[in-house]
Amino acid sequence: MVPLPGVTLHVAAAGPADGPLTILLHGFPEAWFAWRRQFGPLAAAGLRVLAPDLRGYNRSAKPREIAAYHLDRVADDVLALADRHGAERVRLVGHDWGGIAGWWLAARSPERIDRLAILNAPHPDVLATYARRHPVQALRVVYFALFQVPVLPEAALRAADFHALRQALNLTSRPGTFTDEDIARYRESWAQPGALEGMLNWYRAMRLKDRRELEPIPVPTLILWGHKDPALSPHLATACLELCEQGRIAWLPEATHWLHHEEPDRVAAELTAFLTG
Repeated sequence: MVPLPGVTLHVAAAGPADGPLTILLHGFPEAWFAWRRQFGPLAAAGLRVLAPDLRGYNRSAKPREIAAYHLDRVADDVLALADRHGAERVRLVGHDWGGIAGWWLAARSPERIDRLAILNAPHPDVLATYARRHPVQALRVVYFALFQVPVLPEAALRAADFHALRQALNLTSRPGTFTDEDIARYRESWAQPGALEGMLNWYRAMRLKDRRELEPIPVPTLILWGHKDPALSPHLATACLELCEQGRIAWLPEATHWLHHEEPDRVAAELTAFLTG
């Protein structure tokens, strides 16, 4: 449990204490152990790896106010973790909401980011612009709007022993991706007091975000993208690549949104080569 300004995060750590600091940011509706199959290889490659439960999730603090989940607050958590470990710059990996936070941080504080790896997560302003122009993409993420309603989404996700969340993982991934043991661990994290509200407040805080002029991402960037993501079009990856001054895409043609679960060895190898190269 790591106390930071305004929040305490539960953080898993591995790798040599003097290795380059690498922070892994999970997405919705996961937790730090989403990275369990990349954690070891990255640590073995000499990186000091931290995988926090992001604010609102699992064992980390769960502020009640929506403003506490603004992307600036999440970015501040990442930098505070880096400061606590004496790192002026970090290597950052993010999936889903963790990737959105990674884009935001690389745009806001590029001087603190050494390298950025993104897994199936669009820059938030690229997603908004693309969805306005492409109705099919807007329909794919209509749940963003549904989650704005207070109280009811929490009740719906909690019903029948988190049936909707369990189905969301199983129906949007390749068959057999999430084992019974995986689902049991996630159910335990979702059942933590205040967790569902905290997880949904990430979506609700998006309406508080200021629109910014899209600026180039100057840090070296790797985009890993599962081509069969049912919610996010591959065109979002190419649109994000256009923002990167030093970027490339590694496509996983048969993977979905959950590429680090479905093709863990490929993802670990890509991340290791990029973060240590």
